[in-house]
Amino acid sequence: MRLRLVPRDTKWDFFGRPKLWLGASILLILLSIVSFTVRGLNYGIDFRGGTTIRTQSAEVVDIGAYRDALAPLKLGDVTITEVFDPNFGPDQNVAMIRIQAQEGEESVSSEVTKRIEVAMRALVPDIEFVSVESVGPKVSGELIQTALMAVVLAIAAVLVYIWLRFEWQFALGAVAALVHDVVLTIGVFSAVQIRFDLAIIAALLTIVGYSLNDTVVVFDRVRENLRKYKTKLLRDVLNLSINETLARTVMTSVTTLLALIALFVLGGDVIRGFVFAMIWGVIVGTYSSVFVASAILNRLGVKRDWSKPSGSEGNQYANIDA
Repeated sequence: MRLRLVPRDTKWDFFGRPKLWLGASILLILLSIVSFTVRGLNYGIDFRGGTTIRTQSAEVVDIGAYRDALAPLKLGDVTITEVFDPNFGPDQNVAMIRIQAQEGEESVSSEVTKRIEVAMRALVPDIEFVSVESVGPKVSGELIQTALMAVVLAIAAVLVYIWLRFEWQFALGAVAALVHDVVLTIGVFSAVQIRFDLAIIAALLTIVGYSLNDTVVVFDRVRENLRKYKTKLLRDVLNLSINETLARTVMTSVTTLLALIALFVLGGDVIRGFVFAMIWGVIVGTYSSVFVASAILNRLGVKRDWSKPSGSEGNQYANIDA
């Protein structure tokens, strides 16, 4: 007996309350914008600037012990990762300690670096500071601009791709869903104040790809059914298409979430922000593919040949060429 997360041959009406779903999405987007405006984001070292210290010792790196040793110094955002390299010998245990820029300073001062070294030597007597590198606010500002550009260009590329593959109505629906997912993800990070760094930008771009994949699967079935059922109302075709792809959509999302939840619980602090963004992105991406992209397509309508004059609901832009 095969496991089924969705019953066979569902006939659920996803457009019974279209204003409710779109209204909820618009409200969440507005709350995200307000949160971002009022609270802002908790930028990590990548965007705020700071110092990266590379250490080496014969003892095995214990990230928890390293963090506890630095906690009394009250340095703010501190990220510690172990560096693995097949060329390292058995007595080469390397770690990267990233520390945010202190208040009123572009980087960690030599005095603070000395205090860090004393604290670390108390824990690991043979530890060496191999290198100390700083990232100033100018470089951080450039990183913010580049990250924003990457997200905007990705969404613009999606708009062109969907427009060429389907029609402009499909493209607007898909891009609206992507903007919805990205804005809500940024809003959650602003509200919860989880550290926002370059890894989260990578998560946003991954969310764009995941959400687009879900949306294209639904839109492909919509296009097939539009050719197959020429007399059906667009709303009925959309409902049929979503129900036909629902089992695939839910199964893909659940299996992805299982892997992400395992990473969130067992992966450690370094990737927790990235994994949290992915978990949230999968949830809102699945939601937007069904309730946002399709709802907008239903409102815009698509160009098709109707055999009955009464079949005009949801097709007010049917005579506009793409």
